Amino acid sequence: MKKPRLAAIEYIRGISMMGVIGIHVGSQYLENPSANLHLIALFEVFTRFSVPIFFFISAFGLFYNLNINEPFHYKDFMKRRLRTVLIPYIFWSFFYITTNHIFHGSPFPGILELLRLFFFGLTQYHLYFLVILLWFYLLMPLWIAMVRRMGIQSLLLLLLCQIGFNYFSSFNASFYYFIADLPEDSLLKPFLAYRLNYWVFHYIFIFLLGGWLSVHIREFQNVMQAYRLKICLFFWLSLAALLGYYYELVHSGASLLEAIYTAHQLCPAGVIYTIAASLFFFTIFTYQTYPGFLNPLFSLLGRHSYFSYLAHPLFLTAYSSLAAYAGHLMTAPVAIVMYFAVLCTVVLVAVVCRYLGQFLPLLNQLTIGISAPKKTPLQNH
Repeated sequence: MKKPRLAAIEYIRGISMMGVIGIHVGSQYLENPSANLHLIALFEVFTRFSVPIFFFISAFGLFYNLNINEPFHYKDFMKRRLRTVLIPYIFWSFFYITTNHIFHGSPFPGILELLRLFFFGLTQYHLYFLVILLWFYLLMPLWIAMVRRMGIQSLLLLLLCQIGFNYFSSFNASFYYFIADLPEDSLLKPFLAYRLNYWVFHYIFIFLLGGWLSVHIREFQNVMQAYRLKICLFFWLSLAALLGYYYELVHSGASLLEAIYTAHQLCPAGVIYTIAASLFFFTIFTYQTYPGFLNPLFSLLGRHSYFSYLAHPLFLTAYSSLAAYAGHLMTAPVAIVMYFAVLCTVVLVAVVCRYLGQFLPLLNQLTIGISAPKKTPLQNH
């Protein structure tokens, strides 16, 4: 029997997409040497749940529609997932390679360079997410086996391991210098230097947490209902801790760039914040203690989040170039206007492309990996 639709999954996708756009607008705003540290905190710190929560939601959706006690049909699973992720990844990679060549004069890569770019997700700065997602899909039998055997204690142990691993990968000076000292022609160097672009290890806990909570959906719903206020408090306290870490770094002499590269989603406070944000957004979107008229907006953003995520750098670059051409410095008001301009434009284009995809199915197949639904005999008459 088909399980009921969970609106929270769609709504969180939309919120996450908005956060990713904020991070990338913030990167543009950081070029201003007098950037407002509070606006940077909003763009670059508050939004740090955005990428890992995508993995949480992806796992939740996968396991929600899966009976882990039945045989897993890996071939059929991968066929569907390659269609929804690999095809858009290839399309958007070539799209950005081409646009970078046309507008920035970047040369077309050779075969070996192209393979390197694709493997590490380097064709555009945000596409690494799809590479990590593909690795999660490829290893799905492992995740199913782990979720089957997991309990609360196993999750807590995995969380400790996750924090330790992320800290080693992101903050261990000896590891950093080891990579830096490797010869430029070393085969090992790119595999370590670009580890954040394809190592699933950085996000195993949040992925498996999503899967485990999905399998135990009834218990999760009971917890959300019984501890709603405590979940909200957990979220705000974790956000305060991450923001406090960011402000402490700035006041200790770190540049804004150094601060956001330290107070990010892989630092210990960032890992806890990601967990809190995942529980918080799932709770408020499940029990909807906000005005109901916002639901159509959340649904719109969620429905078109995939296209918007993949396409937004195109419009961010266009608006940035337009602002520079008009002589506007990247001030706080310009950055805020640019954020909403990019968000509104990319969602509008997503809506148009989804509509056109009804008549040109290849458009949706290439851009977001979905095909037009097959018509039933009744629909054909």
